[in-house]
Amino acid sequence: MDVKAAPNGVATIEDRILRITGYYGYYPGYSSQKSTSRSSVTRCKPAANCASSHSNISRQLSPLSVTEDSSAPILELQSRGSSGVCGRRVERQSRSGDDGTQSHPESSTQENGLKARCLSCTSVVLKTIWGLLIILSVSSSWVGTTQIVKITYKNFYCPFFMTWFSTNWNIMFFPVYYSGHLATAQEKQSPMKKFRECSRIFGEDGLTLKLFLKRTAPFSILWTLTNYLYLLALKKLTATDVSALFCCNKAFVFLLSWIVLKDRFMGVRIVAAIMAITGIVMMAYADNFHADSIIGVAFAVGSASTSALYKVLFKMFLGSANFGEAAHFVSTLGFFNLIFISFTPIILYFTKVEHWSSFAALPWGCLCGMAGLWLAFNILVNVGVVLTYPILISIGTVLSVPGNAAVDLLKQEVIFNVVRLAATIIICIGFLLMLLPEEWDEITLRFINSLKEKKSEEHVEDLTDVSVHLRSRSRVNGTVSIPLA
Repeated sequence: MDVKAAPNGVATIEDRILRITGYYGYYPGYSSQKSTSRSSVTRCKPAANCASSHSNISRQLSPLSVTEDSSAPILELQSRGSSGVCGRRVERQSRSGDDGTQSHPESSTQENGLKARCLSCTSVVLKTIWGLLIILSVSSSWVGTTQIVKITYKNFYCPFFMTWFSTNWNIMFFPVYYSGHLATAQEKQSPMKKFRECSRIFGEDGLTLKLFLKRTAPFSILWTLTNYLYLLALKKLTATDVSALFCCNKAFVFLLSWIVLKDRFMGVRIVAAIMAITGIVMMAYADNFHADSIIGVAFAVGSASTSALYKVLFKMFLGSANFGEAAHFVSTLGFFNLIFISFTPIILYFTKVEHWSSFAALPWGCLCGMAGLWLAFNILVNVGVVLTYPILISIGTVLSVPGNAAVDLLKQEVIFNVVRLAATIIICIGFLLMLLPEEWDEITLRFINSLKEKKSEEHVEDLTDVSVHLRSRSRVNGTVSIPLA
């Protein structure tokens, strides 16, 4: 398209500049119409009526045969003053009216999305705070229980009586749960109704005498064996060694679940089980395979094994349980222990295996402290699953190892050699490997891919910003090539 040149040639150069740079408001003959359009624009005061001036603008621009979108930049360029041009004000009002109806549902959707994100972030923060508190509570209660047992052994050594006494305190688990239900629930239920609701863990018919004997007896025996072997190990070994060896129960749970329950095979957990077994052997070797050391390691490993068997059988026969059902079941174990296992400490007393002079001579303070902390540990483990992430409960258990080590060092009851320290670290690493989820490899790959995508997006954004900056600088400096022909 040829443009007629003005006598001085200015129109031709300006038209060529606008055509080459691709100015979005350009149309042929822009330079010839620019002077007339400027003279036709009438400025008005902010409070004045601008209808007439707006009609003048439209009459001047009508012969140019341009669309509304192409004339909009021209009006913007002409309205740089403080009072403004009336055509720009009218155009803005019409556009704001159209945009208001479209942006209202979008803004409400964005507000709802922000509220949902805030709620999810708040829940994650609360779960994390509860998790940290429960980690400290679980590790502290387990360390306290272990250390009180060691203190009690100085004057009183009756491990089965101590096990029987502390297990009887499990009866208070369900009353503690029901007290929490009364304090927090909006719809409160009677004790019998809540008891029947939680007894569904035994079946649809609830707790019957047959189920009480059939389901409770094996679990009560395993519970007693676990605690009894743990107390026997504390007589032969330090609290640090026993707590570290007890952490091997995670490896035994995996092996039994893989064999009995046909759970998914995971190579990383096999590695963790091998590390646990290696730590057990190194722990026995730490004292040059001394007789007491080997017996103590056997007791601790037996306690971890019975604990693993308890968990696997619970999953097989009873499945998963909520907090109320777990409280009901543990209280039922306490009743079974009080009714059917009470004859065992009596027999041990009269056979002089576990004998004491009188009941007044018993260290009731240490016994009650041990039983109370043991009950608190069991309650915290079940409460923690409800309030926070289950993995944090396991981390609280493994933190009892450095906690007991710190107390043993302060009491100067243990001297850490290289072998014992290495065995403790290997067992703890194996325990932490057991906490990896089944899809840990897929989660890791997704995380790595997301990091790569973020880096590539940031790189593209940096390149875009640099190119935009260079273009803006070139336009400001006026570096535009103009062909002369």
